[in-house]
Order: sequence, then C-alpha cells, then structure tokens
Amino acid sequence: MKKPAAKRPTSSSPGKVREFPIALLGQKFMGKAHSNAWSQVARFFDLPLEPVMHTVAARDAAELTAFARRWGWRNACADWRQIAQLDEVRLVDIGTPNHLHKEQALCMLQAGKHVACEKPLAATLDEARVMHEAALAARRKGQQTFVWFNYRRVPAIGLAWRLLREGKLGRVRHVRAHYLQEWGGPQTPMSWRFEKKLAGSGAHGDLNAHIVDLARFLVGEEIECVHGAVARTFIQSRAAPAGTKSARKRCDVDDSLLFCASFEGGATASFEASRLAIGHQNDNSIEINAEHGSLRFGFEDMNLLWLADGDGRGKTDGFRRIMCTTAGQHPWVEAWWPSAHLLGYEHGFVNMAADMLRQLAGKKPEIPLPDFEDAYQTQRVLEAALQSARKGASVRLDQVR
Repeated sequence: MKKPAAKRPTSSSPGKVREFPIALLGQKFMGKAHSNAWSQVARFFDLPLEPVMHTVAARDAAELTAFARRWGWRNACADWRQIAQLDEVRLVDIGTPNHLHKEQALCMLQAGKHVACEKPLAATLDEARVMHEAALAARRKGQQTFVWFNYRRVPAIGLAWRLLREGKLGRVRHVRAHYLQEWGGPQTPMSWRFEKKLAGSGAHGDLNAHIVDLARFLVGEEIECVHGAVARTFIQSRAAPAGTKSARKRCDVDDSLLFCASFEGGATASFEASRLAIGHQNDNSIEINAEHGSLRFGFEDMNLLWLADGDGRGKTDGFRRIMCTTAGQHPWVEAWWPSAHLLGYEHGFVNMAADMLRQLAGKKPEIPLPDFEDAYQTQRVLEAALQSARKGASVRLDQVR
C-alpha cells in the first residue's frame, strides 16, 4: 500500500468530535465527486463525526498516488480487497462501475464495514437482490448502508419533499419526469457505460435510476405497475478506446428508454431518459401534479423550485418561482454561503456526506437517506421497465422480485 506524503490520523481527544475513518473505491468521475465531498463536509457542517480520508483504492496504479495526494487521501492501494482488512476503516464508499458493486459491497459488509454505494445499486436486479439481502443481515449487526442518489440532497428537492409531507398540496395525481443529456452521440468513444455486461443498461440505469428514485421519494409511495416501455439503441458501434485491438466496438445498451407507470395510490407517471437529446446538457426534471397544486424542478436551474398552489388568484394563477437559498428555510443552506448565494452540483454530494455522518452518529438527517433497501426498490422498477420494453406488455411490480 502506497502512502502519499501526508499526516497520519491521530486519535480524538476526550470530549472532541470523534474521528471516523473512510475508504474510497474508485478514482474517476465519482471518485472525484466523493473525494471532494469528504474533504469539504467538515469545513462547512458542524458534525458529530469527523471524516478521516484514510485510504483510496483503484486499479489504475499509475495515477493512484497522484490522485490520493491531490484529493487528500492518506493512503492508496491498487487492490481494493486490502481495505476489508483495515480494522480502523469504518465506512467504505464504492464509486466504481456498476458490475463491481456487488462483489465489493458484499466483501465490505462481511468485513463489518458500513457501506455507501454509487447508483444504480447494481448492474442487474439479481445482483441488487443479493446486495439487499446482505444489507438486511448486516443491519442486524448495527451496520448501515447508503446509496448516492445525490439529487435528493438539492435544497429545492428537500423543500419539495417537505411541502408534500405537510399535505397542503393534497393527493398526488400525476408525475412527469425526464433526464435528458446530449453527450452520447456517435462521436463519443466506447466506455464501460455502453457495455451491458459492465453497466447493466444504458441511459435507463444511469439516468432513469435518478428520476425513479426522486419520484418514489417525493410521492412517498411505491410504483405498482409499468404499463408500457420503449427502448432504442441508435448508435450501434463506437470507436474503441486507444490501445485496444479493434477499431470499433459494438454497443449493446439503450441510448434512450421511455416508460409509463402508476403508483400504489393511483397516480400516473411517465419517465424518459436519453443521452441523445441535443440541447439538454444535464436536464434532470420532475413535475408533480396534486389535488391542490403542482411542483416543478429542473436541475439545470437547481436552486429553483416552481410552485403552483391553486389558491384562487384568478387571472394571476400559475407557477411562481421560489429561490431555495435562504438559511433557516431551505435544508442545508445555512451550512454554506449567505442567503441568495447559489449552490452547484458538488453541494449535493457534500450535503449527503453530512447526512450520512449524522445518521451514523445516531442523529437525524435533514431528510431521509436512501439505503440498499430503497435502491433495491428502484432497481425493481428499472427491471420492470426493461421487461416491458422487451415484451411489449405491462409488467406488475409484484411479478418482479
């Protein structure tokens, strides 16, 4: 195990915040996002636990030492299994490709660690089920699990959740959600995200996972049935990565997948995911229409929540713009900048790290955190949509286990 030049952790003094050693698996996009969260969270939030960035593990050994030094990890190793043997590490954060989640999570749960895992929970429903069952067994031993559905930690979404829980908007009748991106055109080279054996699915698992989670979370009910779905792969092959033998590689995941569904309480819902929607850079949007009003959120304007409360203003009825940047009124905002100063993508990860540390210390998070059970329910919906697209038929969730 390589050790970048840095101070070693020290024990907490009596009466001070307890140190809480964390390890990370992965050093690419999510490795950076999670590293930034762990390095920033104690600087902005007053927490009962202080995260110690103990060890990062990744397979690209040539880049690993520099990554660890840049992001503040005290140790680095190229074999993630070594982390299971580190008794001092309490939480293992999995930021690797989907097909690795199951093996890594099971290993760390077996070693007695708390586990945080990137979404989707796994590449397949079968793998997610095994992870869920292992998490239930580990829970009986006091271990906790988390899944990085980071969009739950946007203040506007936190406010929407609170408004719906207060019941002022009444019963939810209709949900419209889409997650559209443009980066997946034919010029994009091959990566693990376009291979079914590594990713499980394409835009569906990557993007629909987020909006299914948001819909379940905000509505507060489970999806009962997927009534129909359509999946398309428009880019059949892509340029192979440099250093590989073939010039091109076949793509076998969806570029887009759309489906309609209904919730247990009767609300209807539509979900759309695409990586080929030109003009949409990171358009994660959801609208909820209820008896007495509607809510609308779009991540490309992430500090805003739109509310139509149907209060009878007549000719001025309609959506009004709420800037969710007021300390004391909107969740997590008081930890950051003075009111009205905007937050960005990275803040959702930091807010989630703060809530994980609170919950691990026995405190309440700002709003509920997703765990392996929660993510398994989302994975069931994703699987039902895949089955519906293959069969051209409705799929009830009680048939998907």
